[in-house]
Amino acid sequence: SRASAQAPSLSAERPVPFREIWGYLMRGEESCLNLAWPISDIGYFGAGINNFGKLSGVPDRAKIAEYGGRVHLVVAEVMNQALTHFCLDPALPMRDELVQSIADAAIPFDGVQIDFELVPAIDRDNFLAFLSLVGKKIAPRTLSVALPARVRPVDDAYDYDSIGKVADRIIIMAYDEHWSGSAPGAIASLDWCRKVASYALSKIGATKLAMGMPFYGRAWGEINPSKAYRYSSISRLIEEKGISNIAREEGIPSFEYEENIRVRVFFDDARSTLSRARLYCNSSVRNISFWRLGQEDQAIWDYLSIGN
Repeated sequence: SRASAQAPSLSAERPVPFREIWGYLMRGEESCLNLAWPISDIGYFGAGINNFGKLSGVPDRAKIAEYGGRVHLVVAEVMNQALTHFCLDPALPMRDELVQSIADAAIPFDGVQIDFELVPAIDRDNFLAFLSLVGKKIAPRTLSVALPARVRPVDDAYDYDSIGKVADRIIIMAYDEHWSGSAPGAIASLDWCRKVASYALSKIGATKLAMGMPFYGRAWGEINPSKAYRYSSISRLIEEKGISNIAREEGIPSFEYEENIRVRVFFDDARSTLSRARLYCNSSVRNISFWRLGQEDQAIWDYLSIGN
C-alpha cells in the first residue's frame, strides 16, 4: 500500500482484527479491488429496480473471478419511495416476481444484500415479509440487509430486532451523521459511532452485525448561489454587488460576479479510519463494512486483518 500523507506515524500501530471485513465495489470500478487486501466479502453494487418493478443492472461476477472471497449481489433502491412501496405490496404481482428474479440473479453469488433506503413506515410488515421470502428463496446463500444508523428506537420500517431475526447479516450504515444538507461535521464522529454500535449490538448481537464505515469526505460552503431567484432578489443582488455590465443573449439579460466562499471539508484518512476500527473492535464488533472501495486512503489496508 502507498504511504499515507495524513498519517505518517501509523507504522507503530498493530493491525486491528475482525472476523469479516466487507467492501462495497461498484460495477465498472473493478480495478479498485486489490486482491492482496484483507477483504472477506464484497458487496457488488449493484442491481436496481426499474420503473416497472423489474430487477435490472445485475453485475457480472466473472469480472472479479480472481477474487477468492465471498461476493454478494447488492439490490438497491435508494431514490423512489413509491416504487419501493408497490414492490413490497403482497397484493400486487410484482412483489413475488421481483423476489423470484432476485433468487435467479443470485445463483452465481454467495449471497444477496437488500439496500432499500426509502421504505415507508406503513410498509414495515411488508418489508419484513419481503426479506423473509428473499432469504428462503436464496438459501443457503447469505441474506444481508443494509439499515440506517440508529442510537434509539425509531417508529419506522427498519426495526433492528425483527429484521435481525430474518437476515444473516445486518450492515449498519454508520455514516452521514452530517450530510450535504446539514451543518458541517464529521461523516461519522467517534462518539456517535460508539453510540450507534452500542445500540446495534444490544438489538442485533455481534454475530450478525457489521458496522458500516465511510471512506469518503464532504465539503460545505458558506453559501450556495445555485438556486432559483425572484426578480426582486436579482435586483437586490445587482445592487449589492455593484453590477453594471449586464449582457443580453438573444434578448435575455445575464451577468457574472465573483464570490469568495469559505469551504470546510471533513474527510477520513488512514488514522481516523483506524481509530474508528479500533473503537468497534474494542466494543466487541466482529464485522465491519466499508463504503466504498476506491474512495479510501489505501494505507488503511496495512492495519486491518481477518481472524478475530
